[in-house]
Amino acid sequence: MKSVIEIRSYIIKDGKRDEFHRLVSLDSYPLMMKWGIDVVAFGPSVHDENSYVLMRAFTDDAERIASQEKFYGSDDWRNGPRKSIVELIENDTNIVLEVNENTILAIKDNHIGIDSVPIM
Repeated sequence: MKSVIEIRSYIIKDGKRDEFHRLVSLDSYPLMMKWGIDVVAFGPSVHDENSYVLMRAFTDDAERIASQEKFYGSDDWRNGPRKSIVELIENDTNIVLEVNENTILAIKDNHIGIDSVPIM
């Protein structure tokens, strides 16, 4: 049962959010799925033109840390979309919360998803 949710908030460089979303949708998201990472939601924030959010669920914080060490240390990430994605990020913040499984499922059920910005 998942009980930790990570909310990663990004400030994307001016005019680059659509490109960032395209890269996450087509490259990073499928890669996270391949690595077994439970992506709850991702996409542009509605409050401004440069903000973006990625939410992922984990069993506990130890699993979150281990999963990210494996993923971000992998050749798939380092030789894949890493450089293209990282160079578009101006700043980021990470928040980790304990939640119940129903909260995670509710967010998944109500998130608009990858259709929120056209993929070019």
